[in-house]
Amino acid sequence: MTHKLTDGGRVLKVGTLARVEGEGAMRIAFEGGDVSDVQLRIYEPPRFYEAFLRGRAHTEPPDITARICGICPVAYQTSACWAVEDACGVAVTEQIRLMRRLLYCGEWIESHALHVFLLHAPDFLGYDGAIEMAADHADVVELGLRLKKAGNALMELVGGRAVHPVNVRVGGFYRFPAAAELGAFRPILAQALDDALAAVAVVAGFDFPDFEQPHEYLSLRAEEGYPIETGSVVTSAGRSFPVGEFAERIEEVHVPHSNALHSRLVATGAPYVVGPLARYTLNSDRLSAPARDAARAAGLGETCRNPFRSIVVRAVELVEACHEALRIVDLWSEGWADRSDPAVPVPPRAGEGYGASEAPRGTLFHRYVLDADGIIRDAQIVPPTSQNQASIEADLRAMATQWAALDDHALQHRCEHAVRNYDPCISCATHFLDLTVERS
Repeated sequence: MTHKLTDGGRVLKVGTLARVEGEGAMRIAFEGGDVSDVQLRIYEPPRFYEAFLRGRAHTEPPDITARICGICPVAYQTSACWAVEDACGVAVTEQIRLMRRLLYCGEWIESHALHVFLLHAPDFLGYDGAIEMAADHADVVELGLRLKKAGNALMELVGGRAVHPVNVRVGGFYRFPAAAELGAFRPILAQALDDALAAVAVVAGFDFPDFEQPHEYLSLRAEEGYPIETGSVVTSAGRSFPVGEFAERIEEVHVPHSNALHSRLVATGAPYVVGPLARYTLNSDRLSAPARDAARAAGLGETCRNPFRSIVVRAVELVEACHEALRIVDLWSEGWADRSDPAVPVPPRAGEGYGASEAPRGTLFHRYVLDADGIIRDAQIVPPTSQNQASIEADLRAMATQWAALDDHALQHRCEHAVRNYDPCISCATHFLDLTVERS
């Protein structure tokens, strides 16, 4: 909806953003042709997860925090496990870490497939949604659905079910899938890898607006491999710090127009970007050979700063996740871990622990403070979408300025597209604790 103002300005308002998870709105105001105000308004009610984690046992966060999101529950479970294990001074085995990585690959596959084909591709192909798009591009929609089905099936195999997996516990898993089960699943992953390579070819052919971000990128970087389930923090400005310092390095602040926090780097006071573009720019040298080749064939260099091309990076990450899942399955099928325990003991102790992993939408931080009985006394969860909100608004301001001459319909579509570049998970972002209400 666009309102014309008596002074010649206009206000572009989108009451409900389509093709994103959760409920949010957008407002852009122009005065004399210049952008005077930009708001990504998240009005979905706060969910207070940090608050009701207090008083719970240290074993409970994986099951509780998984309910924050039905699309990326593994991200919450993994970051929670790392944080609790850190507080309790426990390290898991390499087999447990790899099984977490395998489960996480399933989540990347289903989440990226959902976004690339059902939420984002309609913007490029000129459709209101995937249903309308399927009439003319059934093969594209079927490709996405096949990939999503493979990701869901992998989550069921490793996690017990595709939504809010039940096989994850602090210290590891209740059970490992047998080598025979994983071996039988291999053909599904092999087909998924072929489909992911096809996905890169499809999205590489889209038309992309000429736009680049100036923001500082932040992601994890692991000791080896592309960052998924673990790593330390690095940024495009050359900063690096362990996950245990995130509460000192990242500041969360309230803004009056949103039921979610904004994040900024303490060192600069400026917003930053997490997610596929950040991961790729900071870790493209860690991609597997098939993913690296697919990226080059799609025209990506070693870095990518065009948020509209994030759909290509997500497709490349689909290739990476499928290839990595195959690698881990092959290790297990060779009997590498048949006799490994699926979990290590995590006895309670007083302490503070930190954990992070790379959710499909970006870095997800957890912090827990435990007492000697393992009761949670404080909890902090910093999801990717809340970290990206200020940068999304900055993108909207720059894009609306660049394309102010467009008619109202075209400008609205371009700005909505700019929000969907980030694949925001609004429900994830609205579980902050403190609320200040000012009335005049």
